[in-house]
Amino acid sequence: MTLRELGAVYVQHPTVLTYGALLVASVTLAISLSEGPLSARAFQVTVPAAVAVLVYPLAEYVLHRFLLHSTFLYRSPLTVSVWRRIHYDHHADPDDLRVLFGALPTTLPIIAAVTLPIGLAISDMSGAAAAFGAGVACMLVYEFCHCLDHLRCGPRNRVLEAMRRRHLLHHFHNERGNFGITSFVCDRLVGTLYDSRGAVPRSETVFNLGYGEAERRRYPWLARISDTPEAADRANR
Repeated sequence: MTLRELGAVYVQHPTVLTYGALLVASVTLAISLSEGPLSARAFQVTVPAAVAVLVYPLAEYVLHRFLLHSTFLYRSPLTVSVWRRIHYDHHADPDDLRVLFGALPTTLPIIAAVTLPIGLAISDMSGAAAAFGAGVACMLVYEFCHCLDHLRCGPRNRVLEAMRRRHLLHHFHNERGNFGITSFVCDRLVGTLYDSRGAVPRSETVFNLGYGEAERRRYPWLARISDTPEAADRANR
């Protein structure tokens, strides 16, 4: 698959179309809610959006490391199916394109929880709409970069290639590092960045995220609802 072919498929995906519609709606709402002279309206809209974009890499890192790679979600029958959809299946079989995109019922509330307070703290409802739109735009970039990481379209760009290499190391070598997708600044700052297989030992839980035999016996709910034999076999390696 070439980069152009990937782009053509990407823009037609239902998740991307939903994000696109929300982005247009957010921008329209932000502009319509802004008041006052042009300079004041520009501040109400652009500053919250800019801050949301700046905060995004930190939110991406924190959520990936401390929520998606947490263990508490599979320890309850109430949240195990959510954890399975948002991350376990993706790690158990990184080539499964059915779970490549994030699930909208989980991504949209998270975007709102991160961005709306930023907009309201800096501005008003127009700023909240602008910040939410910026968060949606960041998710569009995130999803495209994630596709580049997993689909063999051969990015001919050093930055994109480094991004892809680090993410695949996260999936196939050691899941305790390289939590960034669109940015590895936070990984670099806190020491979880690595660039090669020789930099850190191979993790035995890279495919099951710690949900091994002992955890299956103690928290059996995920094993009961799993219907992907290939993923289960890979997770037990």
